[in-house]
Amino acid sequence: MKKFDVRGRILDMFTKSESMVSVTVVFLGFLAGTLLVLMVQRNPLGIYSAVVQVVSGWDLRRGIHNVRYIGEWIVASLPLILCGLSMGFAAKTGLFNIGAEGQYIVGLTAAQLVGLFGPQVPIVHWALACLAGACAGAVWGGISGWLKARFSVSEVVSTIMMNYIAFYASRFITLRIPGANTFRTPPFPETARLSSRFLESITNNSRLGYGLFLVIGAVFLYWFIIEKTTLGFSLRATGLNKEAARYCGINVNASLTTAMSIAGAFAGLAGAIVSLGLFPTGRVLSVQEGYGFDGIAVALVGNCTALGISMSGLLFGMLKSAQPLMQSRQIPKEITSIIMGLMVIFISLRAGVKILADWRMKEKVKKRSNQ
Repeated sequence: MKKFDVRGRILDMFTKSESMVSVTVVFLGFLAGTLLVLMVQRNPLGIYSAVVQVVSGWDLRRGIHNVRYIGEWIVASLPLILCGLSMGFAAKTGLFNIGAEGQYIVGLTAAQLVGLFGPQVPIVHWALACLAGACAGAVWGGISGWLKARFSVSEVVSTIMMNYIAFYASRFITLRIPGANTFRTPPFPETARLSSRFLESITNNSRLGYGLFLVIGAVFLYWFIIEKTTLGFSLRATGLNKEAARYCGINVNASLTTAMSIAGAFAGLAGAIVSLGLFPTGRVLSVQEGYGFDGIAVALVGNCTALGISMSGLLFGMLKSAQPLMQSRQIPKEITSIIMGLMVIFISLRAGVKILADWRMKEKVKKRSNQ
């Protein structure tokens, strides 16, 4: 009878099942958060009651139901999902898109300009503003892709630098809008807003609007391009092995530029949705808002798949929405940031697990060859 190798079975399970890795990472993140809450002498049940209130609307302490919490949870998740798609799409081509934050900012800025000065025609106005945001993000991402393809400039370095260029350029441009001050611009016309009376009514006046449908469309588009098109195949082939892809006739340089452009479009659309969907006026950014950097974590936990990124974005949106509720339960809001950070650390350990699995396989081959 063969000896049952428990450790080996566990290694095989974690290297072959991407979804199992993500589920385990989430579990470990919440476990670590629970232990931290116990260390600061607070009741860890406050974490989970806050989470239940966000995803169901039920306040277990008072027995009160308010569906607005669900709407705000979805609202908080939408830009995270889009920035996760941005990171994930680039990763499919072997690129590491640190620049989703800058692409988000240029998308937000372009959408605000069209929102303030575009044609005030219902639906057409906000559609043009969102298109402008996506196109601005695509151009911004495409610059980094072109630099990578043409001059072999590391996309990590170029996108980080372009984040700062985008931020300060946004401030420079927005402050010169007539009537703008150091905090905000004049109000958007009603035709530029992504608000939906129907969605607001069924979520007790939450900020949920037409951005929901744009994100659903973006997720479907991501899946369709990656899984069902020749373009997606060439992008994935480039990410797996550039030289092999080039040998097969794939234009690697064009693939790199295209991937970063599409990735930038997702992040730019996130900026448009936040700007036109959450605020009545345009904003003069005082700091980088961090959606692009959170998108990196969302993509990693979601394994860069359309469904995985969607679920991961909802998870991270849930944690962000639960922060004020946790504070009301005497739990430090920083706990949620720690949980999210630990999830990223745990997911990065997957590479170490794969190395261990490869070493184990080599050892097995050596033993068999020596017998």
